[in-house]
Amino acid sequence: MNTRAAGLPPVGALVSARVVGAGWVTLAAVLVGLLFAPVFGVGALLLPVVVPAVVVFGVAWLASRGGLVPWRPLFTVLAGLVAVAATTLWPAGVPIAATPGALAGGVTQSWQLALQSTWPARPEPAVLLFVPLLVLVASVLGAELVLRQTKPLVALLPSLAVGVLGQFYVALSGWPAVLAAGAYALAAGGLLATVRNGPQRPGLAIVPVALCVACAVLAGVLLPSPQARYSLKDEQLAPLAPVRVANPLDEIAYRLAHPTAPVFTVRGGAGVDRWPVVVLDEFDGVNWSPGGRYRTLGTELRPSPEVTVPVEQRNARIESLDLGGPWLPSQTWPAGVSGAAPLVEEQQGTLLVPDDGRATGYDLTWWAPRIPAGSLLGANIDATAPGGLSGVGAVPPGIAELAERAVSGIRPTFQAALALERYFRENYRLATGQNLPTGHAWPQLTEFLTGSKRGTSEQFAAAYVALARVRGIPARLVVGYRAPAADPAGTQVVRNGDVLAWPEVAVEGVGWVPLDPTGTAMSAGTSEVGLAAATAGARAQLPASQDLQNPPVAPGGEPVEGGSGGFDFPWLVSLAAVLAVVVLLVLGIPVTKAVRAWRRRRRPGAAAVVGAWEEARDRLRAHGVAVTAGMTVRDLASAATRVVDRSTVDELLSLGRTVDVALWSGAALEEGRAAHAWESVRRVRRGLARRGVRARVRAALEPWTLLRAS
Repeated sequence: MNTRAAGLPPVGALVSARVVGAGWVTLAAVLVGLLFAPVFGVGALLLPVVVPAVVVFGVAWLASRGGLVPWRPLFTVLAGLVAVAATTLWPAGVPIAATPGALAGGVTQSWQLALQSTWPARPEPAVLLFVPLLVLVASVLGAELVLRQTKPLVALLPSLAVGVLGQFYVALSGWPAVLAAGAYALAAGGLLATVRNGPQRPGLAIVPVALCVACAVLAGVLLPSPQARYSLKDEQLAPLAPVRVANPLDEIAYRLAHPTAPVFTVRGGAGVDRWPVVVLDEFDGVNWSPGGRYRTLGTELRPSPEVTVPVEQRNARIESLDLGGPWLPSQTWPAGVSGAAPLVEEQQGTLLVPDDGRATGYDLTWWAPRIPAGSLLGANIDATAPGGLSGVGAVPPGIAELAERAVSGIRPTFQAALALERYFRENYRLATGQNLPTGHAWPQLTEFLTGSKRGTSEQFAAAYVALARVRGIPARLVVGYRAPAADPAGTQVVRNGDVLAWPEVAVEGVGWVPLDPTGTAMSAGTSEVGLAAATAGARAQLPASQDLQNPPVAPGGEPVEGGSGGFDFPWLVSLAAVLAVVVLLVLGIPVTKAVRAWRRRRRPGAAAVVGAWEEARDRLRAHGVAVTAGMTVRDLASAATRVVDRSTVDELLSLGRTVDVALWSGAALEEGRAAHAWESVRRVRRGLARRGVRARVRAALEPWTLLRAS
């Protein structure tokens, strides 16, 4: 057959167009692979994603004709796996012999390890490998579907599935989502234009691609882009082996009794007044417990979104660890760790080494808030801080009244937190020497608060957090060490005698601010800088207890959380109501019509024939045929000539004869007359269906035929 004479493209051009189409499909696979950039960073993904896709396209092109075609999928898969290994495994030092096992781990474990890490995750092969493997699968399947099928859009399904999975990891919003949608639309438009119109006429895709991009831009401008409410990461935490370790609070008295034993050394920690080790924010009246939502620490951990003040990055080297537990000295907002692979409790900043004793030294970077010295006193507390208002168990009698007296009855503010700190400094004394008090449950805290009024930082910090929470001040308990003075070489040697427990209060925009109810957090030779200096400045400005007053509240009271003080129109509720009405109309009208037809057909005897006439009449009404109450079937057939063809009019006339017999003959209705009438209705519907899809949809959704004909 002469393909040119038949108006078909030559075979060579068809093959060339499909090969170019395979290129567009591999480009789409690359684009969806880069959607994982928030997980690993663009730089870490670029080569592992692009190189295997390019290799797959090249092998598919070379094997697209001749006897290699049956073997093409095998060749592309093998070449793609080699490219994945060359860009991801071998640069990381994975031996060639271990490549098959590493690739298998990429299928079974890699995706889960990424979910168990903070993002951006460390681009290690064991964590990253699943992304290039997904791109490889999408490229191979997409290329094969383009080269073998006549429907190009089917070839985009593998890459689309990878894109959906990427959104379950981290959903893009705002302009990144607009750019990603526009790029994918460009690849899809290029595929359609190339496969359907040939590689020489890609300009025919300009209109659909431009329309898709315009819709994406309009959606980005007009529609809100809230943060994603769901991610696969939400419930994927790093597994923790059950390890029995002593509560750090229980060790304070022992360490104070053996003060000279070194614990760790620090180089480069100038300006740091204390080193947190573990945060305890759960209290049931007996035990204080640390958090349990640990993840592998990635390349960098940003401060909490609640921290809105400027921050600066600091760093220090920590060595010679002898903590006797799995935790590592850190800071409130750790940024990264090199030289160790710890887990991090994101909400608390606690660092933990899964295998105790393996970390002997590491470099720590952290974020330090920068706050003017006199700006903290009037700050608001952050009642939404995770763990800040956790339980306190059953409060003993008299404790709530004591807490109210301690803050002079003022409402929860940072000023109230400082007043509570001053109350402890003025009314309680720090225990020294031998036979130090121990315990941090309510019985011991009650004795400390109302009886002996003597304790270590264990009782001071635990009692402060409990009373603060009773007064609605978000607080948590931290165990760590005060920073001692550095030697001439700039090295700090932290010893048992530096052990300290202290409370931290959540301040709006700043995060967790350490306080010092014992008055001993600053060691001799250290100076207050940064957050410690700002807290000291606020402490110096605190009015006397008898002069404490609630800070002024704006007219109308405090605004509701998340509100703006004005009328907040319920856009989401309104949109949901509109969508519900649309769904009811789209689904309810056709369903109601179907139920009505079923009930008409179920009528007994001649009534079923009349029901067939009513059904045909209403079907024609929905298609625009004018119907009146006194119209006969023949009148209806005459009026329908402008809408349906002659065969459909003949079926209406046949239905009219059946209706005449049923209504006017006076004889019993013959068996099968009702079925004959409804068969005529079915043929009328078939004739109406020949009017096209638009007419059928419009008729199905037309609501007025549910009413009686006037």
